[in-house]
Amino acid sequence: MKILKVLLMTVGFIAILAVSIQAVQKGPEPDAAVYNDHDPVTGNNYNIYALPMPENLEFAGEAVPIENPDIYERMDKELLVNTYWQSNALLLIKRAHKYFPVIEPILKANGVPNDFKYLAVIESGLTQVVSPAGAVGFWQIMEGTGKDHNLEINDNVDERYNIEKSTQVACDYLKESKAKFGSWTMAAAAYNAGNTGVMRQLERQDASNYYDLLLGEETGRYVFRILALKEILKNPKKYGFNFKEDQLYKNIPSHNVKVDTAVKDFPAFARKFDINYKILKIHNPWLREAFLNNKSGKLYEIQIPEKGVYKMSK
Repeated sequence: MKILKVLLMTVGFIAILAVSIQAVQKGPEPDAAVYNDHDPVTGNNYNIYALPMPENLEFAGEAVPIENPDIYERMDKELLVNTYWQSNALLLIKRAHKYFPVIEPILKANGVPNDFKYLAVIESGLTQVVSPAGAVGFWQIMEGTGKDHNLEINDNVDERYNIEKSTQVACDYLKESKAKFGSWTMAAAAYNAGNTGVMRQLERQDASNYYDLLLGEETGRYVFRILALKEILKNPKKYGFNFKEDQLYKNIPSHNVKVDTAVKDFPAFARKFDINYKILKIHNPWLREAFLNNKSGKLYEIQIPEKGVYKMSK
């Protein structure tokens, strides 16, 4: 009886050992949470995918040599970075719906390709930002460049914050660069690095094409970032961005009021149009103070939203 008991224990031990070895060979059972991680909004499984390279890539009608391995990797990087930075990309899609209708007609009137609206996207995210170097607004215009193109820039008024006027300056600069370098792609690179900086690298490297240049990190990524945002903003659903039309930001209907005198008190000025000082400044960020000196009697156009758009508190 004792022998039988020992024999059964031995057989049981061998069976347990066999199962354990088999489990080790198979590996651990998959964690259900890993394979069934649901998107909190849609309930769909959430997965990260490598992205197929878009076909026939071009910027402003100029082909991108994607068959070059270096160009392929740089383009792939920007597509991945900007697609999977989902919150930022979705904000850009929303803002583009609001501001592209302002920018596009100015580009068209100046003969500048429509693709350059995406340059404003990567420069500022379509917000009135100020860079550490002092570049301002949607188009990140430096003070010297703005004054060279007849923008008023002082403590009282800074027209680099005026979307229409700054877009016009950007058009002028881009056309100058296109005439200098012969391509819109080079003009885009020069917008970032400056005409002198780009010319220096062309001469130093004996090259004539942006895609043949070895450039610093920022300028080397610059055109690829434009291309990536162009691809995503033109084809948002292709890259997994889902939204309804009423979730996009909208341009506020407004009209311009002409002013050729000083304005001593903008809060009081705003109340005449049933808005407050905050709303006045949102629509006219180029007005930098709570008053307007205007000693020269210059004619300004101040944007006023249509009545009823904003609900003012009593």
